[in-house]
Amino acid sequence: MKVILQSELRGKGGEGDVIDVADGYANNFLLPQRIAIKATPGNLKQLEQKRKNIAKREAVRVTDAEKFKETIEGKVVRVLAKIGDEGQLFGSVTAAQVADAALEQLGIEIDRKRIELKPIKVVGVHPATVSLYRQIAATIYVDVNDAAGFAAADAAAKAEAEEVAEAEEEA
Repeated sequence: MKVILQSELRGKGGEGDVIDVADGYANNFLLPQRIAIKATPGNLKQLEQKRKNIAKREAVRVTDAEKFKETIEGKVVRVLAKIGDEGQLFGSVTAAQVADAALEQLGIEIDRKRIELKPIKVVGVHPATVSLYRQIAATIYVDVNDAAGFAAADAAAKAEAEEVAEAEEEA
C-alpha cells in the first residue's frame, strides 16, 4: 500500500515522502497512529501544494540538528557502574543510563532510542553514536567506572594540572 508520511519514520523516510509498505503495517500501525495517510489522488494533490512548507520545516530541522550536533559532539559522559575484578562490569551500560547521565551532567536531553551503543561490559571510555536527524549523527564518549575509579582519575587530573601550573610559574 502506498502511503504519505506525516512525520519522520526511522529507516523509511521523512515528512511528505510517498512510500510503499505492507497493507497490515499501514492499516494497523501507520494510519491509526497518524504517522501516515493513504496516497489517494486527492491526498497526493494536497501534498504537492504543501511541498514548500515541508521544505521549510525540513530546513529548520536540519539546521537544528546541526546545531545540536555541534553542542554534543565529542562530549564525555560519566556513567557509574558496579565493577568486579579485572575491570569487568556486573551487567552492561544501557542507552537509558547514557541519556540520564547526559541530562544530569551536561544538561542535554537525548532520547535513549537515538543512542546507538555497542555492548559496554568493561571499564573505560567507549564511543556512542547519537542519531539526530536522518544522516546527521554525533559521537559522544561514555566513561564507565565506579566511584573510586572516578575519584582516582579526578585526583590524578588535579595533580597534573597543579604540576603544569607550577612549571608555568617557574618559567
